[in-house]
Amino acid sequence: MSKLDQLLHPAEHDPLSHQRDGQRGFPYRKLSFGSATAFQPHASQERPLASPSGFDDWAKGLGMVEHSPPTLARIHSLLNRLNPSGKPERTAQILKLLHAADRLCNAAMWLVVHMTYAQRVRLDGEALQAADFKHTPEGHTGGALNMVPAYVGYLLANALSGQTRGWLMGQGHCVAAIDAVNVLVGNLHPEQAERYELSDAGLSQLCQDFYSYALDGDGLPAAPLGSHVNAHTAGGLIEGGYLGFAELQYVHMPLPGESLVAFLSDGAFEEQRGSDWAPRWWRAEDCGAALPVMILNGRRIEQRSGLEQDGGVAWFIDHLLLNGFDPVEIDGTDPAAFAWAILHMEDALAAQAEAIQNGDASYPARLPYAIAHAPKGFGFPGAGSNLAHNLPLGANPSQDEHARQRFNSAAAKLWVNKAQLNEAILQLHTHTAQQRPLERDNPLTQRRPILHPAALPWRAGSEQIAHCSPMAGFDAAFCAIAQANPQLRIRIGNPDELRSNGMGKTLDHFYHRATHPEAQAPEHSTGAVITALNEEAVISAALANKGGLNLAVSYEAFAVKMLGALRQEVLFARHQAEAGRAPGWLSVPVLLSSHAWENGKNELSHQDTTLPEAWLGEMSDRARVVFPPDWNSALATLEACYQTRGQIWCVVAPKRAVPTRLNQEQAQQMVRDGLIRLVGSGAADEELILVAVGAYQLTEMQRASNRLAELDIAHSLIYVYEPGRLREPRDVAEASITVSQATIGQYFPHHLRKRVLLGHTRPEALIGAMRRIDTGPEHTAILGFRNRGGTLDTPGMLFANACSWAHVLDAVGKLLRLDPGVLLTEDARNAVLGVGDPAELR
Repeated sequence: MSKLDQLLHPAEHDPLSHQRDGQRGFPYRKLSFGSATAFQPHASQERPLASPSGFDDWAKGLGMVEHSPPTLARIHSLLNRLNPSGKPERTAQILKLLHAADRLCNAAMWLVVHMTYAQRVRLDGEALQAADFKHTPEGHTGGALNMVPAYVGYLLANALSGQTRGWLMGQGHCVAAIDAVNVLVGNLHPEQAERYELSDAGLSQLCQDFYSYALDGDGLPAAPLGSHVNAHTAGGLIEGGYLGFAELQYVHMPLPGESLVAFLSDGAFEEQRGSDWAPRWWRAEDCGAALPVMILNGRRIEQRSGLEQDGGVAWFIDHLLLNGFDPVEIDGTDPAAFAWAILHMEDALAAQAEAIQNGDASYPARLPYAIAHAPKGFGFPGAGSNLAHNLPLGANPSQDEHARQRFNSAAAKLWVNKAQLNEAILQLHTHTAQQRPLERDNPLTQRRPILHPAALPWRAGSEQIAHCSPMAGFDAAFCAIAQANPQLRIRIGNPDELRSNGMGKTLDHFYHRATHPEAQAPEHSTGAVITALNEEAVISAALANKGGLNLAVSYEAFAVKMLGALRQEVLFARHQAEAGRAPGWLSVPVLLSSHAWENGKNELSHQDTTLPEAWLGEMSDRARVVFPPDWNSALATLEACYQTRGQIWCVVAPKRAVPTRLNQEQAQQMVRDGLIRLVGSGAADEELILVAVGAYQLTEMQRASNRLAELDIAHSLIYVYEPGRLREPRDVAEASITVSQATIGQYFPHHLRKRVLLGHTRPEALIGAMRRIDTGPEHTAILGFRNRGGTLDTPGMLFANACSWAHVLDAVGKLLRLDPGVLLTEDARNAVLGVGDPAELR
């Protein structure tokens, strides 16, 4: 009796049909839940099941790849869908692809374990000797083994359908699976293709490079390989080093007409819980197919995953249903099961979109979600144990004979001879015949949106005298830029208070995205404003939309929660540029308002300058930190930001009205140069330089400057818009954006050694970034946020942190050795000393 015939009555032929197989971890049982059905063994009885020619041969499996009854039934159904007329040649072609996937899966698992343990590869399958193994093995082996069937299944789905999808892997430490498969099929960037050919020597080089820690002369990794998804990983979109962000981003990534397979992990499920909201954001009108696939192996590093402890798959199914997903279970050890799931989920999502369009359903759509069962490290000793996470053998084969025997025995079960492997590779290389790109060049890796110029509402003449909000300037500028570029999908990340932060026009034009919009509220089913009280989730919406136009707005204090996502993104972008493939997505501005100096009505928890300080620590050619002080500089900032690519701009701006100090030309020049001189010339008769960073700081400095002018004390006043450009560059890329030493000398001539700096951030972080203008504690005074606050207004915050105009003049007096009474009145002096009334300084 054929394998396919057994599916008619699985319980009669498969003793495991109603119980869980402890080794494979796949439940052979019927599971129906809501609209989702994990397995319907009698679904094909509408017409007699017949085993196509060659089907039984494939159904036997190969090596460690076995095909469960549910998978066999599903593939049979898929054969009918892909070949409705039953043409024998098409059936034979599909079966060849299925055979090829089985061979490639085994071979890639074989290569993964070699990458962890071996420094020599033998394609002839001969056993390795002690000297062939690494002295110090390393690798996230178990997770990588689980990812091999998944990634091979993704390749198989592409070949079966003739469409190159994008892929995303949240568990970036499983990159060995991706590299192994890519090397075998030749889906590589040039630097890997030159180094890792399909030969004993090439694969041995791959294994030797894996965790080799080798450096080149510049201190960069010498090998085009890494511990996580990186710029050399063909088709990679994010590093996946900070678990949880793939879950937040995948739904916002594909554009209409595109498809993205997001490989996720049950360990990462414990991280950013905003992933539960994916159905809340998906819309057929502006989203491509987003296909989440959970690799559920039940383990994290040292113990079972929280999901497993909470109740395993049954609990997870209930959770997914409650959150609007349409779950389906598959065998996580079989590439065919993954391929079926990908195609099935696309069909299911398309059917839902059609129903919604026809008025037969409404949002939120039930987003299909595949749950792939597999014991961690399936296919190798140690599977299903804590050991599987890293080094599953529990001993070093280079030193332990028993471990060596276990490795060779397990590897032999996975080995595929080179002739069969070459045939499999040839079968899966359908790109030319199907006229589709390699997976390396999937559409999501090719983002380079075109931005059309927009007319911005610059203020000039009498308008320039008025006080106005810089955030209102951003609001007006963003609307103008977006309206000039209707071809770009908009994503605005908003933790909560877009209108409160001065972006009311943007909200009224683009709306909160809501599944059930409230009447008379700025909400719409396809709104572009992604709003949730979860900073990680909303910044991920903006970062993921690399084919569109993006913006994020947040309280400065709470934006610190975005840091992990921002840093992962900017590091990946920088590494891409170093690899010669600079990213083409439009840079993302993150507007930080309701900031430390204007959020005094709340407690000190709302007064935090940590994010701009942390962002100053990153490389300034990709991580920009800017402080636009007025309306026109806000416009110039947004204009300049969107003219760059692959950068993230941390923009600190007031939402309250401040003087408009710069005209259009001055604002644009300041943004280009990173700073501007507002008073003085740097002439020899000047006695000091005042330096301001931040809008409120500039106001205080101008008051101090006016007092110095009254006393005929010649000086310069310089506003530093982008402190990171004044730093000592740390490498060639950063030197491309930092100002030259000649420019430093022009603004900060050597003879003007007396300097007072008043900054938005904590002073230590700021002066560290601008080390080149620091003339030492005897000559440079540095004022800034010193962690003082509470329920205070802006003047109160300035006083509490010794940052008022009077504190500036007090510092000037000390540097110039002036009598205290020269610069300050007695009342002002007493206030500075803490024995007078702070109200005297308002």
